[in-house]
Amino acid sequence: MNKFCRLKKILTGLKSVVIAYSGGLDSTFLLKAAIDTLGKKNVLAVTARSETYPDAEYKEARRIAQDIGAKHLTIYTSELNIENFRTNPINRCYYCKKELFKRLDEIKKRYRMAYVTDGTNFDDLNDIRYGRKAALELGVKSPLLEAKITKADIRNFSKRLKLKTWNKPSFACLASRIPFNSSITAKALNRIDEAERYLRELGFKQVRVRLHNHIARIELERNDFQRALKFSERITSKLRSFGFAYATLDLKGYRTGSMHEVHLTRK
Repeated sequence: MNKFCRLKKILTGLKSVVIAYSGGLDSTFLLKAAIDTLGKKNVLAVTARSETYPDAEYKEARRIAQDIGAKHLTIYTSELNIENFRTNPINRCYYCKKELFKRLDEIKKRYRMAYVTDGTNFDDLNDIRYGRKAALELGVKSPLLEAKITKADIRNFSKRLKLKTWNKPSFACLASRIPFNSSITAKALNRIDEAERYLRELGFKQVRVRLHNHIARIELERNDFQRALKFSERITSKLRSFGFAYATLDLKGYRTGSMHEVHLTRK
């Protein structure tokens, strides 16, 4: 049995689902697969708006859900009201996801759905994911993970299904740009959002602006380095207007979980 057939079998067994839907590659593919398998009436996409989720991402998620024909619900959360999130410990994501999944569980019961699901995929096992613990504690199902579907599989399946997200760059919440144990503030999140939005306007697709006090540590794909240097004066000037004293280019390039590297190095 191929992976896509395995996924459909898993979804069929779930019968009806609430999907934690961000509009990204993984959750969009899961949403489409669930609708095709279970029918629209048995699938509800829920997007949580908050300070950590850029408005542009939300608007795109809403458009994609509409294009797919999904039932789509928006809720509002404020992670900055959660002290264990705001103080930014290394397991910050656990507290964020636990609060989110509790809200989704309430929605599941209200709409008489059988399960809450998320877009965790098989490759996510290679990364440090504290939010996974919250999912397991609250009985959240991860059909893509269960079907052993990787990120590359999702891109291939998405392209086959003609989903616009098939080549969308990976995205993580804005809080992931702030070093652990440094307080997360609305001002810092907004500064990061402005900087990343500007870099995307310059044509850079995979972007992370990591905040280190007054320094913006920019992660780009390595094949974008030369182009970034051509824009160096413009980038430095613009980021200074956002409140950064310095803009640096990380020579290791874009990668997930780079904020964990300091902790791993110290062990």
